[in-house]
Amino acid sequence: MAGRTPAPLMLFAYLSILALALVFAGAAHRHADVRHSDVMQHAWKQLAPLLVRLPIALVAASFIGELIPQALFGRWLGDASGVTGILIASLLGGVMPGGPVVTFPLILVLERAGVGVPQLIALLTSWSCFALHRVLSYELPTLGWPFVWRRWAVTLILAPLAGLLTLWFH
Repeated sequence: MAGRTPAPLMLFAYLSILALALVFAGAAHRHADVRHSDVMQHAWKQLAPLLVRLPIALVAASFIGELIPQALFGRWLGDASGVTGILIASLLGGVMPGGPVVTFPLILVLERAGVGVPQLIALLTSWSCFALHRVLSYELPTLGWPFVWRRWAVTLILAPLAGLLTLWFH
């Protein structure tokens, strides 16, 4: 991630989505009952908000990056923080609110603020597995505590393990 600018990354993301849309359009072409205009309309409905939100989120994250005390993040979550930083990042990821349009630009800001790669991977893994806001909004009301506790029990180790494995391979 280090040294990359957001513009090429966004272009890659957009081109990847376009390539996937073309692959699925080609697969849908095999079915006579599929109308390609409907497929493209649905694809555009999915892509259009991303084309607006992602650049705005990256600009907002850049502003947030200026407000973040880099020395604090470097000390608590930098490469030198080791296992302690991985555990802190694992906890932070679980309580960090927001969807991918907010989280990924924030990860980019944290990387530029000096957060280590193992810590970023632990944070992102924790956000993916535990995101408390998603659990409270969706999982708990629909599936109940017994399911949530079981899922958490079997995935609790994933974020620290991902960070430790990255530390080992880094």
